Amino acid sequence: MSGTHLIGAFLEMMSAERGAAKNTIEAYRRDLADYAGFVAGRQSSLLTVDRDIVNAWLDRLKQDGLSASSSARRLSAIRQFHKFLCADGVRGDDPTRIVASPKSRRALPKVLSISEVDRLLTTAEAEANTPASPQKQAAALRLYVLLELLYATGLRVSELVSLRRSAVMRDASFLTVVGKGSKERVVPVNDRARDAIKAYLQTLEPGLFLFPATGSEGYLSRQVFARDLKSLAARAGISSARVAPHVLRHAFASHLLAGGADLRVVQMLLGHADISTTQIYTHVLDEKLRTLVETHHPLAGG
Repeated sequence: MSGTHLIGAFLEMMSAERGAAKNTIEAYRRDLADYAGFVAGRQSSLLTVDRDIVNAWLDRLKQDGLSASSSARRLSAIRQFHKFLCADGVRGDDPTRIVASPKSRRALPKVLSISEVDRLLTTAEAEANTPASPQKQAAALRLYVLLELLYATGLRVSELVSLRRSAVMRDASFLTVVGKGSKERVVPVNDRARDAIKAYLQTLEPGLFLFPATGSEGYLSRQVFARDLKSLAARAGISSARVAPHVLRHAFASHLLAGGADLRVVQMLLGHADISTTQIYTHVLDEKLRTLVETHHPLAGG
C-alpha cells in the first residue's frame, strides 16, 4: 500500500473505531502528511522509516520554531499511526517506540476572576434585555445564553455550540453532553443558566440545535462565538486578549476548586478521561496562593 492509502486506513480506523472528532481527524491528516513528506525526502517510506529519521523529523520541527508541546502532540499522532501499522501486521517494528517526546513546562491556563466573569455576564444580560432590531436582539440573547451555559457547565466550546435541543433535560436543570470519543455525560445547570435557556427556547423556531445557524453544520460555529465573546469582553472593560471560550471553561473549573469542590467531581463535569488533566487547575490555585502570601505576608519583603 502507498503512504496515502496507509494514512487513509489509519484515519478511517480512528473515526470508525475510536470515534475521533472531525477536527482531530483533520489534525492527524495534516501531521501525517507532513511526516510522510519528510520521510520521502529522506529516501525512505512509511514502511521502512527508522528511528533516526523520526528524530531528524523532530529536529526539523524544532528548527521551524514549533513549541515542545506542539511537537509532542505531532509525535503522539505518529506513534498512534505506527502502532496501527504494527497491530495490522503491515510492518513488524515501531520506529517511534523509544523516541523521546519533547518536553516543556506545562503552561498554566488563563483564568478570569469571579468579578471579571460577573462583569461579562452582567454586560451580556443587559445587552440581551436592551430593545434593538429583532436580529440584533436575537444575537445578544444567544450570546448571553452561551455565556451563562459555558460558565455554569464548563463545556468544551465544540460541545456547547453543537448542543441539540434534546440535550436539555428535566426542566432545563441538566444537559446531556456528547464529548470526546462520543462519550456521554450528564451535567447539572445552575438556576441562572436554566432560566436563561428556558427564556431563550421560547424565542426559537422548531429545529434540531440549541444554537442554530445557516452554515453547513447547522449550528453556530466556534469562530463566530469566539469573535462575539471577545467583542463583549471589550465592551465590559476587559482585555479581549484575555478572553476566549476555553478561558471560561478554565474559570469554571478553577472557581469550583477554589470553592472546595472535589477534584474527581470537576473531572467528571469537564469530561476529562484522565484526572492528571484536571490537576492543572490545582496548580493555578497553588500559584494564586503563593502570590497572595508573597504580597500580603508581613515578613514577605524582609
